[in-house]
Amino acid sequence: QVQLVESGGGLVQPGGSLRLSCAASGSIFSFYTMGWYRQAPGKQRELVARISTGDSIYYANSVKGRFTISRGNAKNTVYLQMNSLKPEDTAVYYCNLVQNGMDIWGKGTLVTVSS
Repeated sequence: QVQLVESGGGLVQPGGSLRLSCAASGSIFSFYTMGWYRQAPGKQRELVARISTGDSIYYANSVKGRFTISRGNAKNTVYLQMNSLKPEDTAVYYCNLVQNGMDIWGKGTLVTVSS
């Protein structure tokens, strides 16, 4: 069983930065994709960024040039560096891992961008 634990959310002013972390534990296969989704109040959950074991990376258009997804040295950790944050980035951010056709989710971490 795989578990995902997120950390790093919080309150930040517009233009500020935050770094989210997600650590995966349990039975992790050799090939998988990890990523970050977010869900703002009253909106559907949306993909923010993802990275595969082959280091193929995807970003949503809304975060390109501002957010960077990366893996830790242990490969079972993924980070989301968020710069130039905007109020519209306010959401609960969820870590996601996909392997062998299964979607695994973390519990989420709240990011609030407000002055």
